[in-house]
Amino acid sequence: MISFDIDEYRYNLRAAAIILDGDRVLLHKIEGDAFWCVPGGRVDAGEQAAATVVREMQEELSEQVTCERFLWTVENFFEYRGQKHHELGLYFLALLSPDSRLRNTPGPYFGNEGNLQLTFDWFTRTELQHLDIRPSFLADVLAEPELRVGHIVHQESQ
Repeated sequence: MISFDIDEYRYNLRAAAIILDGDRVLLHKIEGDAFWCVPGGRVDAGEQAAATVVREMQEELSEQVTCERFLWTVENFFEYRGQKHHELGLYFLALLSPDSRLRNTPGPYFGNEGNLQLTFDWFTRTELQHLDIRPSFLADVLAEPELRVGHIVHQESQ
């Protein structure tokens, strides 16, 4: 995985999935965290970012997805568990298969990240304004009727 420490920062290259079902977006929460985020993970060396999204969804939920299109490049600066982070995020619109259990059974759904449990669930795009979601810019861009390709620089407030 492409993650290393430099000066006082941890640098990550992350690929993330925006998974929609009608007006709902799929989010997940890592055990011990109070906030929600979109699924994804760190890109492995030699791996295409879209392949990371496919791999992460398979590993975490045993779900097949396809990356339909690229959405955003995000320069994200934040602190997590006492460590400053500088993350380059590559966000993709990803599609579940039509017969996915995530579309056809009510959540929450559970997976694992190492020894930590992941909780996945659907939220309406308008609910995101009232939810602790990280990075927080997602609440605004996901509420827009059309998801446009862009470059976002985001500094998470402490």
